[in-house]
Amino acid sequence: MDTGAESLARAIGVRVRQERKTRGWTLERLAEAAGVSRRMVVNVEQGSVNPSVGTLLRLSDALGVGLPALVEPPAPRAERITRSGKGAVLWTGPNGGTGVLVAGTEPPHVVELWDWTLMPGESHSGDAHSAGTRELLQLHVGELLVEIGGRESRLGPGDALSFFGDAPHRYANPGDAPARFSLSVFEPGVGMQRAAGTA
Repeated sequence: MDTGAESLARAIGVRVRQERKTRGWTLERLAEAAGVSRRMVVNVEQGSVNPSVGTLLRLSDALGVGLPALVEPPAPRAERITRSGKGAVLWTGPNGGTGVLVAGTEPPHVVELWDWTLMPGESHSGDAHSAGTRELLQLHVGELLVEIGGRESRLGPGDALSFFGDAPHRYANPGDAPARFSLSVFEPGVGMQRAAGTA
């Protein structure tokens, strides 16, 4: 991992451990709730791995917090500015593409704002999110192919797409130039079903 990735991995590890200990959970309980191995939870908490977006989503869902809560330091109720180039790089493609989480809100209704760049030939597959999740994206430059539950939509510059993110989906760049798009993810009721189940 490069220095920025190491720093982010450590920060995520600290937040996961804090959230787990706040709940009085063991490593095993978090692993079981998130559907990941105990070893993965240990590695994440130690900051020794750069976990996938899917793993981070499973951990944040299990803890009942939004993904932004794992990558941003706690802050008082105030404005938060993410300066250009300072977002959390949570995905890196084999050809240099990036998925950067630039802003997000707190639970229970979490909104994430992403800045994505897919280099030619790159793709990113997303697991199905929790029920009711919506995604909105707008392509700024390049070409983008979006597959949702077996259906395909091809987008050009300026095109926008909204869809339910609670089905498996995939973003791909079929062109010969970089594709850059903004993506917003709305995940309602984060942690509410889990809290209701433990009440």
